[in-house]
Amino acid sequence: MDATYIRTTQDGRKVEVIDGWVCLAGVREADSLIPMEEHPNRQAIVKAVPGATHAAGRLPFTLAEAAVAQNALSAAQRVLDTSPAGITQRLRRAVWVKATNEGVE
Repeated sequence: MDATYIRTTQDGRKVEVIDGWVCLAGVREADSLIPMEEHPNRQAIVKAVPGATHAAGRLPFTLAEAAVAQNALSAAQRVLDTSPAGITQRLRRAVWVKATNEGVE
């Protein structure tokens, strides 16, 4: 398990990138970051966390935190899982990306 530490929340839980997932206290939150200008709830997030530039699930990130998280997510994507389950997952993601780009929601 490869973990990259991002920060500790006010209540003491670790925010990390683990095996290609942004995790809160070891529980998966998201597998990608969303820029704040594209987030549907951006006004509430920016009001609660003024320095937020990105979000992953329910976790807001500053620009520096987002850079660390994105680097860890990108590094995890470069690792190729050649097991049947890994190949199936990559195909599933590719089909989903293609479908969403064509307008399927």
